[in-house]
Amino acid sequence: MGPWEVAQLKLSPKTPMPEKSNVDLDLFTHNPLVREIKAILDQIGAFKERAKMFYFEVVLSAVRCPSCSGRLKMTGQSECTCSCGNILDPTVEFQKSACCGAKLIRKTFHYSCSRCKKVVPSRFLFDEKLFDGEYFRVMMQESRRRSQRKKEEIRRLLVESRSGALPLLEDPNLESIPGLLDDLDGFINDGSNEMTGFYFDLEQPFEMDKYREHILSNLGWNSTQFSDIDPFMDDYRKDRIWRFVTLIFMQHEREVDIEQNGNELLIQRYYNEAHA
Repeated sequence: MGPWEVAQLKLSPKTPMPEKSNVDLDLFTHNPLVREIKAILDQIGAFKERAKMFYFEVVLSAVRCPSCSGRLKMTGQSECTCSCGNILDPTVEFQKSACCGAKLIRKTFHYSCSRCKKVVPSRFLFDEKLFDGEYFRVMMQESRRRSQRKKEEIRRLLVESRSGALPLLEDPNLESIPGLLDDLDGFINDGSNEMTGFYFDLEQPFEMDKYREHILSNLGWNSTQFSDIDPFMDDYRKDRIWRFVTLIFMQHEREVDIEQNGNELLIQRYYNEAHA
């Protein structure tokens, strides 16, 4: 049997594969060092706690409670307590900076010299990292208060910006507003104030799709004035109305953007439409 046949036999799915994972797991669990690792870690932790207690007994033996001169006991992270009930930070109370011989100031994550502001390691920390829990508690409360004040201010502004109710006790009358009819006629460039001539020829139906194609063909990359769009039909007045109505629907469909510029309207394609 050649090497090719041997390789095929080894890779054949019918060839049983050894349960290597079970073998390795048995070897792992029967290793005496592995079986005793938890006990070793527990002993290391207990030794570390005894060493910490001994270290704090040594450093606190040189100081006394400022209130009753009693012995102090370490009860927390850079915190010691006296039998009289006095609780203090031994670093701030007893340690001086080596640079200036001044008292230390407790910062968020370290102590610093009160004069030159240099960072000073604390003798009353064993392997802990300083964390000012009170500082973060106060800062979190202040952050929540600012967030609540901001929400209340936004809510107040929204309430004040609401329009009041507009009850319609009678049918609207355009002539009741002085100059409204003249302004509307001026918008469509027609000097006639007669509303009786305002009618639509039903024999010429409004075809919005054709107006849409016509308007898009008149728009370029830059803004285009409404008056610069070529008429689509002979009836100039009706053509302006249909163009304007079509543009309103096109803006709703996000095909164009309409902006008021004095007495003129500026029409701008949306970029996605321009690249389509």
